[in-house]
Amino acid sequence: MSIIEAIIIAIVEGLTEFLPVSSTGHMIIAQSLLGIESNEFVKAFTVIIQFGAILSVIVLYWNRFFRLNKDIPESAKGKLIDTIFYKYEFYWKLLAGFIPAAILGFLFNDVIDELLESVLVVAIMLVLGGILMLFVDKWFSRPEEGPQNITYKNAFIIGFYQCIAMIPGVSRSMATIVGGMSRGLSRKNAAEFSFFLAVPTMAAATGYKLLKLIMSDTGFDLLKDNIGVLIIGNVVAFIVALLAIKFFIGFVTKYGFKLFGWYRIIVGGILLALLLTGHELAII
Repeated sequence: MSIIEAIIIAIVEGLTEFLPVSSTGHMIIAQSLLGIESNEFVKAFTVIIQFGAILSVIVLYWNRFFRLNKDIPESAKGKLIDTIFYKYEFYWKLLAGFIPAAILGFLFNDVIDELLESVLVVAIMLVLGGILMLFVDKWFSRPEEGPQNITYKNAFIIGFYQCIAMIPGVSRSMATIVGGMSRGLSRKNAAEFSFFLAVPTMAAATGYKLLKLIMSDTGFDLLKDNIGVLIIGNVVAFIVALLAIKFFIGFVTKYGFKLFGWYRIIVGGILLALLLTGHELAII
């Protein structure tokens, strides 16, 4: 993978990771169009550059990640376990949302890797997800924007929605936002919780993929030989994701998801048309 190819893939990752359009699907499409050979390092690269996107969420929501909860009930004060429970409530809720993906991702890792090879799967899921996006604003009530308390139960349920995104083309962002809105969250709060939940989920996926690569026969040498490409990819993904998140929150709060739905349908439809007319778009 050349530096130019790495930059293009990283831009695609940063633009699409937090939008409901499927970053994995778009990276597969970009990889196919660029003619990038799918090998051990390329597969790892598309996951490892998510670290840059993760950092963009932490930077933008610094106070949410590092400002501990001070609203501790009187009954809990003086009790170490209860104090820890309330003080780190934000992290416990992220853990509740992360558990389903951690378990299912570990169990079905090989199946997921196989699906990552298919442009057809991406195209179909883009279209189906696009149709869902056209109606999601009408299906769920629209509470007024403002702070909303997310219960542990809701965080856990949204975590199961996130698992649907293991199918490339679905979009982790779309699945978790729809999950959040189905539990009564506003557009903005559902989108922001989707961003927060991405941090442990993507960090685990990045760490697992990195560890798996290092433990392979040639993995360490691949990393050493391509360390510059990985650094550049993460920096580009970080910068682009920062801009994408700021745009998305403002846009979706005001206009909803219909435009993203039409975008998914158009892109997925074009891919299906190309595949049905004999064009080769499969990963090399």
